Amino acid sequence: MDLNEQVDADFTRARRRARLRAVVARIRSEHASNRLRSFDDVRRELSVANNRLHRGTKVVEVDQIVGSVGRWGEFDRSFLPARASVGHKWKRIDRAFHRAQDLPPVELYKLEEAYFVVDGHHRVSVARYHDVPTVEAAVVEFHPQLSASPVPATSKSEGNQYAGGVHAFTPPR
Repeated sequence: MDLNEQVDADFTRARRRARLRAVVARIRSEHASNRLRSFDDVRRELSVANNRLHRGTKVVEVDQIVGSVGRWGEFDRSFLPARASVGHKWKRIDRAFHRAQDLPPVELYKLEEAYFVVDGHHRVSVARYHDVPTVEAAVVEFHPQLSASPVPATSKSEGNQYAGGVHAFTPPR
């Protein structure tokens, strides 16, 4: 199998896995749980201010990347491609992976111990597909708002899906 055939096969398998995960999630009435997390939604739910600190370039575990800053509809919770439209770029990144080419670091926002992709969604997707444990990333960390009295956390039963922080966001394998 030549490289182009391999890249096409990889994307086809990744899309097949994404579709299967979507069907299983619908059957289990867990469709929302298969969605990639939106940074803005999580930040709003956790009352995180715009206090940010640039942490520089770091090595980040791929399993800690749980969401997206703006493209949460294009990939599922496991960063599998949810749309065929991402295929061209996904295949280009996959081809670079197979050739062992260096790629620029992804850009991530960090919130508690979870990371959200600003730039590099396809690179994260290909890394997860190939079980690459870490990626190089430029990290910006967000800090919670400082207040005199803590905001009471609502429970999940009261409708707050983010109760308990972002630790509940670990993506399935």
